[in-house]
Amino acid sequence: MEYLNVIAAAVAAWIFGAIWYMSIAKSWMAASELTPDTIDNKNPTPYIVSLIGAILVAGMLRHVLAMAGITEVGKSLVTGLGLGAFIVSPWIVNNVLYGQRNKSLIWMDCGYPIIGMGIMGVVLALF
Repeated sequence: MEYLNVIAAAVAAWIFGAIWYMSIAKSWMAASELTPDTIDNKNPTPYIVSLIGAILVAGMLRHVLAMAGITEVGKSLVTGLGLGAFIVSPWIVNNVLYGQRNKSLIWMDCGYPIIGMGIMGVVLALF
């Protein structure tokens, strides 16, 4: 039943991502130089791909937790937060800086994987 745990963790983080980006939508769109007219909300591809990505991340996080022998909620939370902050976020920072994009995207786009992976860790520990 590990597959169900991974899917549950991925869906929880994916839903958090929707809430995260909806709450910062105006700031994120301005920093990304996007407008409501330039965003194709009818195209389901980004939503599907982001869910698949979340499943892949949750699967790898489950593997990391299992290999480390981490089963407690607190340790799973900290592991998820740490991986998001110290593995994922530096790559995002590189993309923003090398792409000469608005630096405010750093906190916006790094917040999602940090908190999202923390949520994944909690869900994986609870199931």
